[in-house]
This record gives sequence, structure tokens and C-alpha cells, in this order.
Amino acid sequence: MSVEKQILHPRNLHRSRYDFPQLIQDCPQLKSFVSVNPYGDESIDFSNPEAVKTLNKALLIHFYKIEHWDIPENYLCPPIPGRADYIHYLADLLASVNGDVIPKGNAVKVLDIGVGANCVYPIIGHQEYGWTFVGADIDKRAVSSATNIAAVNPALAPHLTFRLQNSTFHIFKGIVKPGELFDLTICNPPFHSSAEEAQAGSQRKVKNLGKQKGKAFVLNFGGQHAELWCKGGEVAFIRNMIEESALISAQCCWFTTLVAKSAHLSEVYYTLERAGATDIRTVEMAQGQKQSRFVAWTFLSADEQSEWGKKRWKNL
Repeated sequence: MSVEKQILHPRNLHRSRYDFPQLIQDCPQLKSFVSVNPYGDESIDFSNPEAVKTLNKALLIHFYKIEHWDIPENYLCPPIPGRADYIHYLADLLASVNGDVIPKGNAVKVLDIGVGANCVYPIIGHQEYGWTFVGADIDKRAVSSATNIAAVNPALAPHLTFRLQNSTFHIFKGIVKPGELFDLTICNPPFHSSAEEAQAGSQRKVKNLGKQKGKAFVLNFGGQHAELWCKGGEVAFIRNMIEESALISAQCCWFTTLVAKSAHLSEVYYTLERAGATDIRTVEMAQGQKQSRFVAWTFLSADEQSEWGKKRWKNL
């Protein structure tokens, strides 16, 4: 009998424990990584990056009908259930300004800042709700990988596009075109402030897995420079994002970003108030022992938000 993960969003397809026999049937490569753990349950070694990547492949095949998915070595391999939660709560956010009805289909346009080589947010968002996505990233190889994932999956190809951010100083500038409208922006920002801090965080994560003791270790989740750290860390990145969002305030209904550390929220709220945000919301999420959240903001009044939905989603 499956045990539901009650802390995940009610629409999250990953609320039950992994059904490894079914996942192996969908993705036979997974079989070599599955064994019985000390608790008598089938599982994988989550400290093994190849095992984690293959589990992701199986989940994307089984739940999202994505037959072809891969990422370059040492790039971020995210946990699918947590990524799905962000997408489902974003759907609720849009519903909140659309008479509690989730807008679905190609008319809903989402900008993913830092889409990464894995392209997971656009995959889930399109397969679950039919949304179209623009994925932006500063890493050429990540953009190439995400573009390839979309290209080799017919369900994704017409609905996902990708853009390279050429400036290390900008987030929306150079990506959002004049007059272009987005219903949502999403972001999982780099949360470390230096390579050394990112390395220390990675070592703690590996230690918590109870594997790979000693100096030499392999990250089970990967991660490149732009994915893990930036100058000033999470706070500086989000501050820059907020300031740039104010410059395109009428081109997006809701801007959002994950905030990894709750201690950073006060600075985020302060920056949003200074930027003139008219509505600020914080949505708490949790996956296992990990607590996470995202902050959403808009510069539109309640009436303008309602009008936005009527104009953009009236035929959905």
C-alpha cells in the first residue's frame, strides 16, 4: 500500500512513494540502480549521480511522457517532485486572479530564468497545464541542452523556446523583448555567494547522505557555476531581479522566485516595497525534511490583474 506524501501539493503526481517495478518497466536502465535498502524497501543510492539521473529519466517517462531526456555531465540534476510543487502552486497563483480557475493552454506564457540544462520546469509546466515557455540561461551549454530536449520530444518542440543571456549583470534585460508579455516568471536562483561556499554546501549535502566520506566526492545533483553561486549570493541575485522587474512592470502579471533561506525574506520584502510592488505573496512548500518557499509579486492593481486574465485567458 502506497504512503502519500501529504506535504506535497494535492495535484503533485509524486505524492506516493516511488513505484520502482513500474518505473523499471518504463525505463529498464533503472533496474541496475535499484536495490533493497536497510529498511527493506526498494530504493536507489541517492549519492550516485548516474542513479539519480536515471531515476529522473524514469519519472519523466512515466509521469510526463517524455521519452528523450538527458543532461551533460556535472550539470544540475534536480529532484522532480519539488520542481513539480513550484509549478502547481504557480497554477494556483494564476487561478487566484482568474476566478479560481487555472488558465491552461498555449495562451499562458511563462519565462523561466535560469532554465538550466535539465529543462525540468518547462517540461512539467507544459505537460501538466499546456503552458508555453521561454527558458533563459547565461550558460551556452545549458541553453543548447534544453533546446535539444525540446527538439527531440514532439510534445515539447512547438511550445518551448530558449534564449541566451549574454550579460552577467542583467536578468530580464536582453531577454524580454519590447512589448512582449508574460503571465509568469519563475526562477530558482543561485544561492551561494562564492565557489568556496558552494563547495562547502555540496560537501554538507554529501555528508548528510552518509556516503562518499573523505576529500574526494561526486555531487549526486551536479551543478555549474551559474547554477550554484553568484557574487552576493541569493539576496543580490533576487534584489537585481526585483529592480529589473520594475522596469517591465506592465509586461508581466506575476513575477516569482524561490527563496532558499527564510532569513533572506526581510531583505526581499524591503526591496519589493521600495520597487513599488502592489501585491506580494509568499507561498511555503516542503519536500521531505526540506522547507522551501517562493515569493511572488506584481505591479498591477487588483483590477488590472483581473483585466489581464480576461484579455489573455478568455478563450481558455
